Amino acid sequence: MIRRLFYMALGAFGAVWVMRKLQALKPDHVARRAADGASGLLLQVRDFTSDALGEAADREIELRSRFGLDNPDTTH
Repeated sequence: MIRRLFYMALGAFGAVWVMRKLQALKPDHVARRAADGASGLLLQVRDFTSDALGEAADREIELRSRFGLDNPDTTH
């Protein structure tokens, strides 16, 4: 009797778990998650690009001042 109740409860738990997983796979949920992931990735790429360009500009200013290349028209 106890074994039957255990397996019935296990089956009910499995059915609920499977139903929740199947509901999460509806097209609108999948599309929403994909769009959210893509927008998050785009923000990360923008942040990285902004940081990289800022660092490159700082380094260029540093190198120009170190080697006396502040005026690019005077270089031959």
